[in-house]
Amino acid sequence: MSPKQKTKRAAKKRFKLTGTGRVLRRHAMKSHNLEKKSQKRKRAFRSDQPVEGADAREVKRLLGR
Repeated sequence: MSPKQKTKRAAKKRFKLTGTGRVLRRHAMKSHNLEKKSQKRKRAFRSDQPVEGADAREVKRLLGR
């Protein structure tokens, strides 16, 4: 029997897997200089975004899936 696949802890903190297997990520640009960004733009930062194709495959590998 081969050893278990270890999860990359950095990836676990940054990405979330949905029940259907999609990978979600947080928005960039949300941490500073918020005064000059519009309220509409800041609201959009709150929602998680799906990770695109080839990147999603790589993230799943890092998560041990």
